[in-house]
Amino acid sequence: MRIGIVVDSACDLPPEFIRQHGIVLLPITVRIGEAVLADHRDEEATLGFLHAHVAEGGAEAETIAFSVNQIRDLFLGTLVIDYDHVFCMTITKTRSPIHDNAMQASFAILNDYKPVRQAAGHNSPFALRVLDTQNLFAAQAVTAVEAVRLRESGASVQQMRERLEQLAGNVHGYMVTRDLYYLRARARHKGDRSVGLLSAALGSALDIKPVLHGYRGDTAPVAKIKGFDNAVQKLFDFTGQRVRNGLLTPTVCVSYGGELSELRTLPGYAALRDTCSANKVELLESVMSLTGMVNVGKGAVTVGFADEHHSFTA
Repeated sequence: MRIGIVVDSACDLPPEFIRQHGIVLLPITVRIGEAVLADHRDEEATLGFLHAHVAEGGAEAETIAFSVNQIRDLFLGTLVIDYDHVFCMTITKTRSPIHDNAMQASFAILNDYKPVRQAAGHNSPFALRVLDTQNLFAAQAVTAVEAVRLRESGASVQQMRERLEQLAGNVHGYMVTRDLYYLRARARHKGDRSVGLLSAALGSALDIKPVLHGYRGDTAPVAKIKGFDNAVQKLFDFTGQRVRNGLLTPTVCVSYGGELSELRTLPGYAALRDTCSANKVELLESVMSLTGMVNVGKGAVTVGFADEHHSFTA
């Protein structure tokens, strides 16, 4: 059984991990004024676009998810030939239309794949599962990493489906942003009133940084901490404690809205890396997707891991 794994480009995985494991991307396109870039998880291109455009006009950027027809064409063009079963794992459907687009495309794909496969010499059936990861960015990546681990361990399609569906509801994503004014401007542009002017102004004036928690499709603040460095250190310390307590999968994913050399100098990060190593947990770090950066701002940190229900403690 040839099993394929598909993610959208908001999934914060290192490019080398994507290449090594043959993960297929559904690119999300970002348009800022006249500048347009399809995000293929190319860190150099992402950072170049960040420095040239995001800081100035990112709050008014337009993000364009792969359409129903584009997803259909990708599957019928290559994936129904290369694989027998595909798991397509998307960013939470509460924040993007890409999950609904993939679901709509799946009906056409399953109706139209037979002649394509037969022409390529495959007479066996093709199947796919569209899975809502119920999370964002680094947290979205945790489910994809587990899919790779399961596939490489020889798990059956049924075992993978059951495990991934169960896991998606138990992944926790955390984020600290640098600029609340940017976050508010972006939210306002998208019609999201979750970050009010008063809270943005107060937070910026007092240098208060909220820690946001993504879980089961919802995102909400769980702490307010003075100072960005202090906030990320407390987040890294908390993550390290959850690692020591034992996670549901041996993976922590971290993404940063800028150069990874900056991430590695943030307070608490080296200690988190040591804690993961001591507990045989893989720490995957990546530049945040372009989609992520235009939505939450330059210099944001996101962390994802699978764990039982818990409360954040600073």
